[in-house]
This record gives sequence, structure tokens and C-alpha cells, in this order.
Amino acid sequence: MALDLVEYEQKAREAVKAFWGNREAAKQKQIASGKADQGERAGVTAGKNMDGFLSLVFDVIKANGLPHAEIHQKRAMLTLPGYFRPTKLWDLLVIYKGELIAAIELKSQVGPSFGKNFNNRTEEAIGTAHDLWTAYREEAFGKQPRPFVGWLMMVEDATQSRSPVRDKSPHFPVFKEFNGASYLQRYDLLCQRLVQEQLYTTAAVITAPRHAVNTGEFSELSRMTGLKTFVTALAGHVAAEAARLG
Repeated sequence: MALDLVEYEQKAREAVKAFWGNREAAKQKQIASGKADQGERAGVTAGKNMDGFLSLVFDVIKANGLPHAEIHQKRAMLTLPGYFRPTKLWDLLVIYKGELIAAIELKSQVGPSFGKNFNNRTEEAIGTAHDLWTAYREEAFGKQPRPFVGWLMMVEDATQSRSPVRDKSPHFPVFKEFNGASYLQRYDLLCQRLVQEQLYTTAAVITAPRHAVNTGEFSELSRMTGLKTFVTALAGHVAAEAARLG
């Protein structure tokens, strides 16, 4: 049976529009209340910015054989045991017949502090995956096949995110592929390597400008880290688990 990609491009465009719309709505609400956060944080604290992408993931899971799976997005139900720390809070968990089917992180970044936030996101992504797979090895989730572990990143398409960046390393040279690479290119490299090192089943990065609130337009950096690769990998994993556990 062919995989159902649930018209993911259209749903992604709606998710992009909601991303920017929710940020602006949260910012205006705080301004009206007289308690606005500093800078871009006013658009972050509402916590609903990536809900459109959550909806896309729900649709993929339900359309590919697991309509009755437990799909958790409420904070109280998003914790998994760790190995280097007691627990880790994920953005979305899928449980079916007592097995962990998928654990997914949905992240975003807007300007202007691309440099600092890129490093934080990188360290977080690597540490989270390493902790999960070590816990899996130690049977924290019982004896079961490897779950789908996904990382999806939405980055603002802006001059600062597309401009070349210089780095200094006084003792040893930086890998050449990072020399002059923009933050968007660095996210692309990060996602590729997260998958190559088997830290994530798939990792994707998409980018959209602020005016996409009206159009939903978005871009991808490479086929390996594109949204279709992410959606197809998730759909395939869900279909396989549905067949195995059905």
C-alpha cells in the first residue's frame, strides 16, 4: 500500500501562516496587557507557534495505519525517562500498545540572535538524542524495536540567517564546510549529520520570511533535510509499526 503524505505541502503552508500569525498575536496581546517581554521573546511565550506542524504530524500518523495510537502533546504526558538525567520533556510522543512509536522535537528560531541560538539548539539536539538512545539501550522503554526519533526546525528567512558567517579557531582549523556558511546552511549541515550519525531517524529544516504570514511560502535547504523526507520517513515508520502490531 502506498504511503499517504496527507497533502503535506498545503498543510505546511498553513502551518507557516499560523507560526507567524501566532507570534504576532502573542506579541500584541502582551503589549495590550502592558506586560510585554523584551524583543522577540514576546512572540515566543505563548507556546503555540508550532501547532500547525503538530497537526501535520497527527495527520501523517492517523493516515498511515495508527488512527488509534496515543498521540500526546499535553505537557503532563510528554515525559520520557533519560539515562544521563531522570527525565526529558518532548514536544510530541506516540504510544501504541505500550510501545514508544515516535518521539519528535519541533523547534524554531527567529532573528536577530541567530549565532547564540544556533549553538544552543545544536547542543540541545545532540544531547537529547544521545540521552534517549542510551536509555533505549538500557531498556528504559522495555524490549521493543527502535522508535522514530524526529527533529523539525523552522528558521526565519532573513538577511542575518542567509549571510556568510566567519568563525575563529586559534588552535585548530574549523571544518571547511563551515567556513563562510550562513546559519541556514549550518542548520542544513547539522540536520544532515544528526541523521548520518544515527542520532535522529530524520531531521528537517525549513525557512520562511515574516511576510509568509500571508502566503505560507517556505523554502528547503536540501533534499536530505527537506520536509518531504521527514514526512515520508515518518509515514513509512508508522505504516511498518501498524503492520507489525496490527
